Amino acid sequence: MTHIAPALASLSSLVLVGCGKMGGAMLEGWLRAGLPAGAVNVIDPSPPAEVRALIERAGVSTKRPTTPPRVLLIAVKPQIMDGVLETITDLAGPETLILSVVAGKTMARFEAQFGAMARVVRTIPNTPAAVGRGITGCVANTAASDDDRLLTQALLEAVGRVVWVKEEAQIDAITAVSGSGPAYVFHMVEALAKAGVAAGLPQDTALSLARATVEGAGELLFQASDIGADQLRKNVTSPNGTTQAALDVLMDEDSGLAPLMTRAVSAAARRSRELAG
Repeated sequence: MTHIAPALASLSSLVLVGCGKMGGAMLEGWLRAGLPAGAVNVIDPSPPAEVRALIERAGVSTKRPTTPPRVLLIAVKPQIMDGVLETITDLAGPETLILSVVAGKTMARFEAQFGAMARVVRTIPNTPAAVGRGITGCVANTAASDDDRLLTQALLEAVGRVVWVKEEAQIDAITAVSGSGPAYVFHMVEALAKAGVAAGLPQDTALSLARATVEGAGELLFQASDIGADQLRKNVTSPNGTTQAALDVLMDEDSGLAPLMTRAVSAAARRSRELAG
């Protein structure tokens, strides 16, 4: 990740269209990693208060640029994207990288808007980007250059990890696994706390235990990156012990967590494909 700061420091111009929670998190990460505030223009009529404060504090321009930027990053909700694109089509030039973080919108949609030769990278980040621990899946169209891919890598590594896929169809699965995935983890905390209450704990104690357990397990998984999740699970599990008793339920082939998660991810991927339509 040592290439991030030089790559961002040399970026001449970036227009960020949509500066909500995700756009704001990315902007904060870029500035922290060395992107000059003067290289950024934000187009958003009503960013959240904390993001507006960041924009004002850093001195980021909110004026519409008069020349095509090197990067045009689109971070708006899919429901309003079509209307927004109509207002920014003229911003892109032949050297502009169109970088999308809009769920469900295909590269073909951007090629139709900006031209068949538009340089497009479609990405799916997730909300842990807000604390620099996100992961983003990316796919590039044939017009995108190696430099476009390297620039995308630098921009997104400023807020976490980056993975690339060759087929755009795989983006729907990425959306379902990592894009939506934080919500699954948060719900697991809710469910674990609720189970603790059912087992006799006070609600606040059960929630504290569940939250700290997931936080700690996640950090252990991150720190022990050379050890698989399956081995970490085995390390906690004593034969015929309490953990094994619980895992016998969670790992049931028919009603356990794996088949449930498969159905959940399938539903999310299906919805991602529907949004593209």
